[in-house]
Order: sequence, then structure tokens, then C-alpha cells
Amino acid sequence: MHPLVDVTWLRGRLAGPGLRGVDCRYVLGRPGAGRPAWLEGHVPGAAHMDLDAELAGEPGERGRHPLPGTGAFEAAARRAGIGAETEVVAYDEAGEGGAARLWWLLRHFGHEPVAVLDGGLRAWRAAGLPLEEGEPDIAPGAFEARPREGDCVDAEGAAAARLLVDARAPERYRGEAEPIDAVAGRIPGAVNVPATELAPDGRFREPGELRRLLDGAGEDTVAYCGSGVTACTVVLAAELAGLDPVRLYPGSWSEWSRAGRPVERSGRN
Repeated sequence: MHPLVDVTWLRGRLAGPGLRGVDCRYVLGRPGAGRPAWLEGHVPGAAHMDLDAELAGEPGERGRHPLPGTGAFEAAARRAGIGAETEVVAYDEAGEGGAARLWWLLRHFGHEPVAVLDGGLRAWRAAGLPLEEGEPDIAPGAFEARPREGDCVDAEGAAAARLLVDARAPERYRGEAEPIDAVAGRIPGAVNVPATELAPDGRFREPGELRRLLDGAGEDTVAYCGSGVTACTVVLAAELAGLDPVRLYPGSWSEWSRAGRPVERSGRN
């Protein structure tokens, strides 16, 4: 399954068996806001998976959105109707990162047939396609989580990476603003490739342009962001560009900064 599909592809597959759309919309700083939006209108038949409660573990020393436990994610995926052979299409509103996070998590836990909807629900609406209200009747799936090795790193692995990519907005990377975490700045040595540049309005750029934006990415590249969500967009973009796999630092800035590790700001201080 190609990691990126468009609304035409999804529309043509909705009526067939074995496909599950998953709504991953969320609002940063407003836990639980995604579910009401899903109930108000979603791609027909789509399940909902909550970023804070299902696509992440409890916030704490490991960051604001640490990886969920194996058992917890397995149970959540089953509730969403995902089984071993289910083709999953994840979407958010327009590339905020929830869909890429689910794409990464499913693959991390051993499920390969998963894609992100290019342009998200905004593209679906723009195409004049129907939305479904309320909670669909979804039979539980038989998903089995089998964590893979080597696709993510801890803080020490991030510090040792040949290339470290910061997916946050430029002003946060430079340390000029920090609306969420207590400390402003970046991990020393990181380069800035904002996720919004890779996928403006949730639509990924062509592979050649992604390769240009990710110049230098390849072997031993690690991506991070504020809490390990939008950095998944970098991982996906690298795959679309045909580059070597990029690993994720799930703890990201929220873990790094709270532990008192070195901080770099504009001017390379």
C-alpha cells in the first residue's frame, strides 16, 4: 500500500471490504476535541482515534505525547476496527500531524497496509464528497501489536544522530517563541525543516521537491518536533522522497527541554 492516497482513491475504495478510515483530528491544548468534530462529520465509516488518549501515553518525563504502551495501542486499534489485513487510511483536518502519527504508530507496531489521506478532510470536503454524522457501527478488529526495533531513538540517540531535523515552526526552532513548553530553543546541531513546508495545507509536495527540502537526509537521520507528532510528517516525507528511513525521536523537545539538557538558540549559542 502506497503511504499516500488521494480523495479519488479513497472514494473508490470506501464501498469495498477490508478498508478502514481513521479520523485523527485534534486540537493542540484541548484534549478530547477531536471526538466531537468526528461525530459532527467524518468520512463515511471512519473510526476515531484520539491523539492524547490513544495515539500517545500519559504525559510526563518522556514528554507531552510519549509513545503509547503496546497493549494500550493494540486495544485502541482493535476498537477502531483494525485487523491484520485491514487497509487503513488515516486523515486529520489538513496535515496537523495526527494522521502521520497514526501512520507511523501502525507501522511501528507491525502493520504495513496504512496510508495518509493527502490534503486531509479539507480535501475531501473541497471535492464535494459526503460526510457522515454520528458514531458508525464498527466491529472490533483483531489487530496484534508487534513493536519493531530501530525506528525511533531516545534523547541520547537524537544527540548522536548524523542529521537531526526539527519539524517545528521557524520561530520555535530559533528560540524566539515557545507557546507550549517551558524552555525555548532547539536541540544543538539541529536543522529546521518545518512540517508545514513539506505538506502545505496537508498536501505533500512532489518527491523531487521533498528531496530538495530534506537535503542531506538519509542514513542516520532523526526527526523531532515539540512532542513527537508533527515530526512523523518528516518521516513520511522522506519515504515519499525515496530517501533512507528517518527515525523518530518520540520525546522530542518536550522531553529534551524538561530534563535540563543543552539548548541552542539563534546565533548558535
